[in-house]
Amino acid sequence: MKILEVLGINLFRNLRLIISIYYFLTTIGFLFILYYFLVTKSTTNLLILTIVLILLIIISSFFISKLSIDPLTKHMNNLQNLSTETLHELNLPISTIITNLHLLKKNLATQKDLKRISRIESACDMLQQRYNELDYMIKLQSSKVIKETFFLDELINNRVTFLKPLYPHIEFNLQVEITQITNDKIGLSKVIDNLIDNGVKYSQDIHKINIYLQDDILSIKDFGCGMDEVEIINIFDNYYQSNEDIQGFGIGLSMVKRFCTENKVLLTINSKLDSGTTINLKF
Repeated sequence: MKILEVLGINLFRNLRLIISIYYFLTTIGFLFILYYFLVTKSTTNLLILTIVLILLIIISSFFISKLSIDPLTKHMNNLQNLSTETLHELNLPISTIITNLHLLKKNLATQKDLKRISRIESACDMLQQRYNELDYMIKLQSSKVIKETFFLDELINNRVTFLKPLYPHIEFNLQVEITQITNDKIGLSKVIDNLIDNGVKYSQDIHKINIYLQDDILSIKDFGCGMDEVEIINIFDNYYQSNEDIQGFGIGLSMVKRFCTENKVLLTINSKLDSGTTINLKF
């Protein structure tokens, strides 16, 4: 990662230098041509001057855009290729670990060893989750995200099962009815994780999260500090945090908003100070 950072800094430094030199030389050229034709004071020459300047502006614009975009395109392609290759290389060791864990588990009898294997399995599940998210982000950048038909209630149960070990102090109350939808499943998983994570972070005294799914509406309610009208307006902005003492980057809800907009999911939020927050997703 450090190498990529250094390469990126060098790339943009060189690009800035090249464009500055090109712009400086082009400006001098324009001024010289303008001075030459103005000195002659000929109407014909002024017409020629106008045509020449227009052509030079068009040519210069083309070369400046080429100088700017081509290195960036190459840099982004290299990053995407690196991400794809890294993702491919990660798949084999993850699969190998999971397969051998299952084989080891069959030959273990003591409760202590089974608990150790269980912890390793949980870590592998988390690693697999990060793998799926990286794969999703690469596909998202390539506009290759595939929508699929699935049961939303099963997805919610799976996400809560995954998150419970991370938040052992939280009581999850689920009331979900069977609901089949067609959507971006991995992206929606990230949305649900973010909403639950926010609910947990802002539930300071009452450690409870209610999750309801009825009539194609998913509601996630916490019993935390809540928000006023001003915070509700700003909550979906990038890097906004209503409470700076709570750890985070303030990008989770902006991602949720972007997903809902792109996938035509109606997002609404109800919140009051000291009364908790409810976020609704209508599919």
